[in-house]
Amino acid sequence: MEIMKSDIKKAIEVLSNGGIVIYPTDTAFGIGCRIDDCQAVDRLFEIRRRPRTQATPVLVSSKEMALAHFLSPSKIVRRLMDTYWPGALTIVVPCNKELVYSPIRGNGDTIGLRMPNHPDALYVIEGVGVPILGPSANFHGGKTPYRFSDLDPELLQLVDFVVPGDCTLKQPSTVVDCSVHPYRIIRQGAVDL
Repeated sequence: MEIMKSDIKKAIEVLSNGGIVIYPTDTAFGIGCRIDDCQAVDRLFEIRRRPRTQATPVLVSSKEMALAHFLSPSKIVRRLMDTYWPGALTIVVPCNKELVYSPIRGNGDTIGLRMPNHPDALYVIEGVGVPILGPSANFHGGKTPYRFSDLDPELLQLVDFVVPGDCTLKQPSTVVDCSVHPYRIIRQGAVDL
């Protein structure tokens, strides 16, 4: 399924204006909004029926964008970013709490960031200019959508725009918690650590 340039432009416009968009990544379809729009974040949690105490992953388009949100990342974090980004590795690190609205970090002190290996997702994030939320596009606890046909029609009705396309890996990201020493794998996914 080919993504039209007009779909990318529309996704950037909707996200920039505080909307919610479903979009393909390398792992699965994500549902996102700007990280810095609290109203949009509240609406996204409501739409997904996700408890506000459960942190949500965030996607970036560059290491620089990630470093602005991570709080003094260790050498290990930087090595993981250099080795596996762009790619299917979500890295959890203490964050700059002033830049990250409380529900995104599950009321905690950490943020899980990932740089997807998907040109269209990267182009959208870059176009918006700030990280976007990146949970899978499903209702909380629902089936992860790896194909466009997996998306729940009810969910599609609740968002502002849907970018068609394909996910390349069709498996979840690996999640590694680098806020503890030694680091801990929270979820084993596409990246084998």
